[in-house]
Amino acid sequence: MIEIDGSFGEGGGQIVRTAVALSAVTGRPVHISKIRKSRPKPGLAAQHAHAIAALSDICQAKSSGVAPGSTEISFSPGEIQGGRYEISIGTAGSITLLLQCLLPALLQADESTTLLVQGGTDVQWSPTIDYFCNVFLPALQRFGARTSLKLERRGYYPQGQGRVLCHIEPSELQAAHLGTEGLSKDSSDRSEMEIKGVSHCSNLPEHVARRQADAAVEALQQAGFKALIAEEILRLPSTGSGITLWSRSSGAYIGASSLGRRGLPAEKVGRTAAEAQIQELTSGASVDEHLADQLVPYLALAAGSYSTRKISLHTRTNIWTANQFLERKISISQEDIAGKEIMMLRAEP
Repeated sequence: MIEIDGSFGEGGGQIVRTAVALSAVTGRPVHISKIRKSRPKPGLAAQHAHAIAALSDICQAKSSGVAPGSTEISFSPGEIQGGRYEISIGTAGSITLLLQCLLPALLQADESTTLLVQGGTDVQWSPTIDYFCNVFLPALQRFGARTSLKLERRGYYPQGQGRVLCHIEPSELQAAHLGTEGLSKDSSDRSEMEIKGVSHCSNLPEHVARRQADAAVEALQQAGFKALIAEEILRLPSTGSGITLWSRSSGAYIGASSLGRRGLPAEKVGRTAAEAQIQELTSGASVDEHLADQLVPYLALAAGSYSTRKISLHTRTNIWTANQFLERKISISQEDIAGKEIMMLRAEP
């Protein structure tokens, strides 16, 4: 049984999600201790427990300690079974984080899988559903994954009640080398790239979505980028707002998002997302900082390479976790590409 120290590195829930996901894929049992030891509320949060319980059902695992507040779990996987599953995370637990836990296993299932998941689609400290659809999944498809996702209803904190339908086909993963063309500092290059996005709000004045979008467009245009941002005015069980931006030009997969909250001007929400997008795009890297972290399990499973602006502690922790299960190792190097210093992640076949 593989022993994982859940307090290692970043020490958050991601260690748990990655560890049980790779346990299911490799068939190697895992014991995780000291889960979220340094967090204000140590142990599994409710959304972590829901993800592990769902994965246990999918791969017929024998597990123990899977409950909110638990600081220690054991997970012994069986056969991964596709089919149709309905999962309710409860309140605004992140749908995208749950899907990231389940996807590595479901890509190896014995048949296609349909997931109907209810929870939060746009919540803090997790990828927004628009980022997941327009940045993460397209990058994952480069590794051979066959997936599709439909957003049926958004869900914000704290009520949640969002709903997503996801379809996953059994897929043979392959090495992916994501482009490193990036952008030069020449503003004429930027004018050829169109950034897309969506600005949304629920149970708020419709000008909130418009102001978020206008502020983002203004900041992007000042930096020399074109932008096309759709607006969604919603009436849902939950109240909230946010904006997500993305671009996939030149083989790069770059996205950024910002969520509204009480007292935060809509213009600030829009500018925050735009500034993050500009920073990532002008780095010359092929994936943004967050995607570099999210793709680690697939890089370890299938090999390949990609570049990123910086290596976060989340990314280093995810690499360490993957190394506990897989023989293929991920190397990190600093390289000069088109006159810009970026970080390269590689895993050899």
